[in-house]
Amino acid sequence: MGILEKIGEIEREISRTQKNKATEYHLGLLKAKLAKYRAQLLEPSKSAGAKGEGFDVMKSGDARVALIGFPSSCVLTHVSVL
Repeated sequence: MGILEKIGEIEREISRTQKNKATEYHLGLLKAKLAKYRAQLLEPSKSAGAKGEGFDVMKSGDARVALIGFPSSCVLTHVSVL
């Protein structure tokens, strides 16, 4: 069963369910599932993402190294290891 079929099934269940205090929790669960499936439908799959192009640097003589990255990308951990 695909995502679109699941979305349709949940929407039919919401339309069939009577709206009152006793069914509020059930409707909330259905709406949460519906939002999750719609989000999965909109965002691309993570496995299909292409990796960026790398580059190679020739080794020769003395060198300087620059580590560039976001603050949360463990740059300090890499520097302390070196």
